[in-house]
Amino acid sequence: MATQETMLLVDDDEVLRERLARALRDRGWGVTTARDYESGLAAAMSDPPHCAVVDLKMPGRSGLDLVRDLRATHPAIRVVVLTGYGSIATALDAVRLGAVHYLQKPADADEILAAFGRDEREPLTSEAASIVAPSLARAEWEHISRVLADAGGNISEAARRLGMPRRTLQLKLKKHPPRE
Repeated sequence: MATQETMLLVDDDEVLRERLARALRDRGWGVTTARDYESGLAAAMSDPPHCAVVDLKMPGRSGLDLVRDLRATHPAIRVVVLTGYGSIATALDAVRLGAVHYLQKPADADEILAAFGRDEREPLTSEAASIVAPSLARAEWEHISRVLADAGGNISEAARRLGMPRRTLQLKLKKHPPRE
């Protein structure tokens, strides 16, 4: 790269954020990190990046709010949304707000950089999003994760809300989320 491209990386998971930042820096990117909406928007205002990777679920305001506000203040910024709780509905919301792509965690630096390349070749549209619908196993995992989060991490309460035995839920939670 003639001039170093810059990226804003916003994620509340410090280990993931710093590991990704290091991998992106090793690939020649200038990376600024932030842990939440407020610090991410402040970093973008003080030194506007070319690209941003934004986690969907963070304490306080959501990543979708940050996508909207980044695009409003810097219309040329390219944004990829990264999340462990994905769904077609939130992917479409992210795209409507201006994200160029939506990736499931765990995503590595190469997947993220490839996602930024999409906006020049083939932007993710609602039609494309419907083609890449999650598998039934992935949809089940996402639903269980949302119900567990809504139950405050209480497995017994989540099992009751899901209508399944607590032991069955515990066994499902021991498995890793299915990859697409």
